[in-house]
Amino acid sequence: QVQLVESGGGLVQAGGSVRLSCAASGHTFSTYTMAWFRQAPGKGREFVAAINWNGATTIYADSVKGRFTISRDNAKNPMYLQMNSLKPEDTAVYYCAADREPWRGVTESGDQYEYWGLGTQVTVSS
Repeated sequence: QVQLVESGGGLVQAGGSVRLSCAASGHTFSTYTMAWFRQAPGKGREFVAAINWNGATTIYADSVKGRFTISRDNAKNPMYLQMNSLKPEDTAVYYCAADREPWRGVTESGDQYEYWGLGTQVTVSS
C-alpha cells in the first residue's frame, strides 16, 4: 500500500520557521515530481510548491515565493518544505503529493498528482 506521511507541523509564532517532511512507503518516488499543497479552514486546496524528480526544477505559489523552499533527498525522506517568515495566513493543513507517472515536469495542477498524504497542521499565531 502506497502511503505518504507528512510530519513537522505545529504551532509557531508569526515570523517563525517550520520544516515539514514527507515520507513515503510502499513505493519509490525518486523519479516522480512531488508537491506541497495546503488547505485553510473554509477554503479550497491551494498549490504551494513543486519539485521535479532530481530537484533541478522548482515552482512556487506567489504567496510563498521567497519565504518557502522545497527540496528533496531521494536517499532519505523524499521531500521537505522549509517555511520561513511565517504569517498567520499560512495557517492550513499541508499535504504532500506525488505524480501519478514518473519523469514528468512540475505543475501547479492538483490533477497531475495521484498520491496524497493525510496532511499536517501548521498554525501561525499573530
